[in-house]
Amino acid sequence: MRDSKRLISIFRSLSESRQAALLDYAEFLAAKEGAETAAAPPAEPLSIPRPEQENVVRAIQRLMQTYPMLERNQIFHEASAQMTRHLVHGVPAAEAIDELERIFVYQYQQHLDTLKKDPLPS
Repeated sequence: MRDSKRLISIFRSLSESRQAALLDYAEFLAAKEGAETAAAPPAEPLSIPRPEQENVVRAIQRLMQTYPMLERNQIFHEASAQMTRHLVHGVPAAEAIDELERIFVYQYQQHLDTLKKDPLPS
């Protein structure tokens, strides 16, 4: 309860744009917390196009859906770093999203390389 009051107090002290950023980050964390992995994810990335106007949280959600075969814990650290670059260091959303897309493509390539070295039994 004390943490809730503290969070509300901090939230109210922020500018409107920072409040929006905090809500975006909270949604990102909630999505991470509630994410469930499918029993048999697809082998290929899904075709989910990038919208023209997209925030960093929505981009992470889209990319997680696009690449359901990837281990979320491996990506979480790098995705969090991009979120921090955007929210704390002021990196434009488009730049952070471009980097997130590169990270996911790289992780997918690593995933494929691992499968080639150690294929799953039939």
